[in-house]
Amino acid sequence: MDGNNLLIWQTLKNKMYRIYLSLIFVLLATTAIGQKVGYVDSEYILEKIPEYKEAQKQLDAISAEWQSQIEKRYQLIDQMYKDLEAEEILLTEEMKRKRLAEIREKEEEALEFQKTKFGIEGELFRERQRLIKPIQEKVYKAIKDVARSSGYAIMMDKAGTTTLIYTNPKYNKSDAVLKELGYDPEKTEDL
Repeated sequence: MDGNNLLIWQTLKNKMYRIYLSLIFVLLATTAIGQKVGYVDSEYILEKIPEYKEAQKQLDAISAEWQSQIEKRYQLIDQMYKDLEAEEILLTEEMKRKRLAEIREKEEEALEFQKTKFGIEGELFRERQRLIKPIQEKVYKAIKDVARSSGYAIMMDKAGTTTLIYTNPKYNKSDAVLKELGYDPEKTEDL
């Protein structure tokens, strides 16, 4: 087997293993334990909540603004390289080194700015936490309330990493969660 086929085979094997584990988990939960299992689709729920859509719009606007600022910085750097290339013949070695140092400094500043805005613990991450986490916590609480009031021992998220090969819509409790949150699942609001 060549490298690509081996990688494809390993990926397929990993997916089959996850599906197998998910099936075993569901079967054990429903037959051996005899507990009720339900599921929700958190993406569907969040898309029905106007506050989530508004928060997502705000994040998209912030992200677009920062991305624009980053692109401007890189355009400036690109122009500095072009200017250096055009004037290279006229510059002394010392002048070239100085200009290259300035360009590298601008590149480092741009990378630092990008990291500050979009990095793992950057400003976008903090904004997402501030705007979306409270909504997610409300949804999680509603899921727990629906599960408890309906007698479900397990609630899985269809939108998550658990692979659900087949789901019976009668066990989908997404609309019940939306109702628990005070939203009409039939009503789609476009913000």
